[in-house]
Amino acid sequence: MALSVGTTAPDFTLKSKQGDAISDVTLSSNFGKQNTVLLFFPLAFSSVCTTEMCDITAGLSAYEGLNAKVIAVSVDSPFAQEAWAQKEKISITLASDLNKTTAAAYGVLLPDLAGFGAVAARAAFVIDKNGVIQYAEQTPTVKDLPNFDAIKEALGKLS
Repeated sequence: MALSVGTTAPDFTLKSKQGDAISDVTLSSNFGKQNTVLLFFPLAFSSVCTTEMCDITAGLSAYEGLNAKVIAVSVDSPFAQEAWAQKEKISITLASDLNKTTAAAYGVLLPDLAGFGAVAARAAFVIDKNGVIQYAEQTPTVKDLPNFDAIKEALGKLS
């Protein structure tokens, strides 16, 4: 079960590959500076995940205008995520939870998806500058997208 509103968000440091560089993505690096939209998605290169991340990329300025950084997390390797991002022109930060500990910490790790093994469920969290979850949603199925209007509404209430 996904973590609930009012819970302190578990911190994490995950790997991200953009271009030739592999870097660390640490949630707490946003604390005190900006809010975070944390999106979990099952697998790179799948149709629903591609639609979701391309839509977020296209509307990224709306999240930046609400003082939020978007981080998307899957169990794919950072190399697969980067190949997918280049192919689909995805510009949001993709972070690799290859060992599946972050999805488990947020309560959104599915034990098996259609025989592919454990993957992240499709889920969304809004985390404020103090590291507290202000919005939490795990979609009913991996084919359903999060309620992005509700995410933006939650961000709009934060300073």
